[in-house]
Amino acid sequence: MATTRGRRTPGDAKGPGAAPKQRVAVVIPAKDESRRIAATVRAARAIPHVDLVLVVDDGSEDATQHVAREAGAVVVRHSHNRGKAAAMETGAAVVAMRDTEDRPPRLLLFLDGDLAESAVNAAPLVPPVLEGSADLSIALLPPQPGAGGRGIVVGLARRSIQSLTGWTPTQPLSGMRCLTREAFEAATPLARGWGVETGMTIDLVSKGFVPVEVPCDLRHRASGTDLRGQMHRAAQYRDVLLAVNARKVRGVARGVRGRLGRKATPTR
Repeated sequence: MATTRGRRTPGDAKGPGAAPKQRVAVVIPAKDESRRIAATVRAARAIPHVDLVLVVDDGSEDATQHVAREAGAVVVRHSHNRGKAAAMETGAAVVAMRDTEDRPPRLLLFLDGDLAESAVNAAPLVPPVLEGSADLSIALLPPQPGAGGRGIVVGLARRSIQSLTGWTPTQPLSGMRCLTREAFEAATPLARGWGVETGMTIDLVSKGFVPVEVPCDLRHRASGTDLRGQMHRAAQYRDVLLAVNARKVRGVARGVRGRLGRKATPTR
């Protein structure tokens, strides 16, 4: 496995000439999460090194933005629903505007809006990235009560990531992840829809960024076995397949350009 792309000095050093303390920004894409977002925000603010919690209200029809702001989050809002990937990109852009030249760019910790009080348990995702042993940390969640999936989408994502990168993740669809600014920018533009995590992982590992999976006791709403849950998983399958196929095509195109370039090089 490749070494991390950008080594950072751990941000706890003190004294003259010490590196500035590394900060972490939590970015929470949210749509219609007014019932859980306040607890999620408060719990996220308690994670060590976090100095900014940003909620991107992705076209909610309820009071998500107001509840999140009252709980202490900085809130930006999409006037209409643009999807998780767009919310993540908006959040990262706002964090970048709040970074300063005299401090390292904040690490980005992406959390779902429905984690409620369990969001504080995402804290173990930060140290591997903060200390430079990984560029991307991904949460391994315990079994979720009420989950009704049969592993079809997870299997597709896992096999695809392994095939295209050589790394086999345990939970390839986990959306709770911490990464460096450099890694995030290397993964953009993000895959659309439910393919965002699979696409991000393929893009980063293919480019030599180092991933790690970290157990975290996080709890969120799981998709059940009813019609709504089945439709959700069908949309997931579609989006993961689109993300994977786009990267396969991209890889083929790079290979063709490489072969053409070699043929065009004069031989001595």
